[in-house]
Amino acid sequence: MKILYAIQGTGNGHIARAEDIIPILQEYGDLHLFVSGAQADIKLSYPVKYKSKGLSFFFGKSGGIDLLKTFKNNSSKDVYKEIKKFPVEKYDIVINDFEPISAWACRRKEVPCIALSHQSALLSPKVPKPKSYDPVGDWILKNYAPANYHVGFHFSQFDKNIFTPVIRPRIKNAEVKTKPHYTVYLPAYDDKKLVPLLMRIPIRWHVFSKHAKKSYHVDKVSVYPVNNEEFTASMATATGVLCGAGFETPAEALYLQKKLMVVPMKTQYEQHYNAAALQLLGVPVLKKVKKKNIYKIEEWIESKQIIEVDYPDQTQKAVDIALNFAKKK
Repeated sequence: MKILYAIQGTGNGHIARAEDIIPILQEYGDLHLFVSGAQADIKLSYPVKYKSKGLSFFFGKSGGIDLLKTFKNNSSKDVYKEIKKFPVEKYDIVINDFEPISAWACRRKEVPCIALSHQSALLSPKVPKPKSYDPVGDWILKNYAPANYHVGFHFSQFDKNIFTPVIRPRIKNAEVKTKPHYTVYLPAYDDKKLVPLLMRIPIRWHVFSKHAKKSYHVDKVSVYPVNNEEFTASMATATGVLCGAGFETPAEALYLQKKLMVVPMKTQYEQHYNAAALQLLGVPVLKKVKKKNIYKIEEWIESKQIIEVDYPDQTQKAVDIALNFAKKK
């Protein structure tokens, strides 16, 4: 069987999850990889046959998406050409992790496309939803990367085709300790804005920033460019983790039994879904990192609450179900 695994390259979560899924897919047949999008800080350790700029969202510096940069770097004409030309017809099945080029190419050419992603979980009526409805965000979740069937990953098993998060071996094998520092990963915030705010709380901070070109230190705040190994080591030994309401980083923090606080990105509906699910688990959600909210971070730091989760390895089962859907198709 010829399989194409199409992976969204915006952010690190999709790429990190793919490292565990690829070896399983290789057992089923001849596997080729396609990565589209930008803004990932980690690279796949497997050869990639197809690459594309795709449809990428770019992080801003004030808590949300940089809409101007996103618009400038995405050409609808180029994307349409790619969709028309992409050779999905060479494959028996396409496994898709929220990747739009191959998904729409499959729809045009009637090739089976099975979504295996976190976003797939959010389509279930059983998952917790944000308090505020975003029609544009909802449309993107449903239409950005259409598929014939959906298999999802989420913080809890809210539905029958939803599985617990894929936890990277690097996290599973990390030496877990509790040192007196807090790890921060808020890619939509400029470190120059974060440092003065965090300095108001006199504890040790490790800030990993997409906007920092080199490491620097101000009082008890240390800022580092994003580095996968250094970030993992910091998180595994942290007292707590302050991060965006993405999927992989909060899931890993929970797995490591770290105190967790999340800040959902503005105009990122998916993160507001995640925040709703995390809040249900008892994770505190901060609307925005700003001066008047510092007291909420202080309350979280003073709290001793550690949320217990059970994340068994369900990756093989999720892939098996995805490929069973393909056989039905």
